[in-house]
Amino acid sequence: MWNPGRVDTSATALKPVPAALPFDWALGVSRAEGADPILLLQGDADAVHPLASVSKPIAALGALVAVERGMVDLDEPAGPEGATVRHLLAHTAGYAFDSGDLIGAPGARRGYSNTGFEVLGRHLEEATGYEFADWMEEVVIGPLGLTTLEAEGSPAAGYRGSVRDLLAVGREWLAPTLVGEALHREAVHVQFPGLVGILPGYGRQKLNDWGLGVEIRAQKSPHWTGQRSAPETFGHFGQSGSFLWMDPTRGLCAAFLSTEPFGEMHKTAWPGITDAILAQADAA
Repeated sequence: MWNPGRVDTSATALKPVPAALPFDWALGVSRAEGADPILLLQGDADAVHPLASVSKPIAALGALVAVERGMVDLDEPAGPEGATVRHLLAHTAGYAFDSGDLIGAPGARRGYSNTGFEVLGRHLEEATGYEFADWMEEVVIGPLGLTTLEAEGSPAAGYRGSVRDLLAVGREWLAPTLVGEALHREAVHVQFPGLVGILPGYGRQKLNDWGLGVEIRAQKSPHWTGQRSAPETFGHFGQSGSFLWMDPTRGLCAAFLSTEPFGEMHKTAWPGITDAILAQADAA
């Protein structure tokens, strides 16, 4: 059983964050860089748990490394006719959520899709000559020193890992070491701006902004981050009751894992958890 009251005393720059959740959960907060970047570990930060769609920003790192090395081009064809690697990463290839059915032309709307990431994984296998899980081990898991991350499943939603490893992923998204500055800047800025779409669990968004493998908060409402979150905040949440967000304006990332699938209790608790983290950070 995870105990959300347990706090790693080696990482107590922030006070524990209260949340009235009737299931086990763990939370971590980290700076982007530094000799001792972790600010808070609450609960069992090393427990391995399904990440669900928080797999996507991790798999996206593997795709971006392939782009950085010239093995893949963001604008090369991939997926349905007219779509590219960029469309797949930005959920604009036209796929339905969880099937190969097409719901629109590439670039016409933001159609969040697990299928798109699975097609992306197969495309990268052809381009790199690696099984995608092996590619991830070679270019992401090993270089970032991830000790619990399991990348054997679907790149859309099949990975497993711990809060501690998610914080390492978050630091990489904030202060990249695997790709150059220009590609990183592109990845965390809006791709195909001005598109409407459904944010799963939160409904239709007039501007459903995404980068390359990460959702960009912008002005979305309702949202799973907090009222204090900067519009530039980016990340992902998952149906396993997981989230990972990165706030580049503050140089902070936070990760949450739980034993309960995403539901109304997460929707109620998550914004308050994020706002409590940011209030402490802003007051420090």
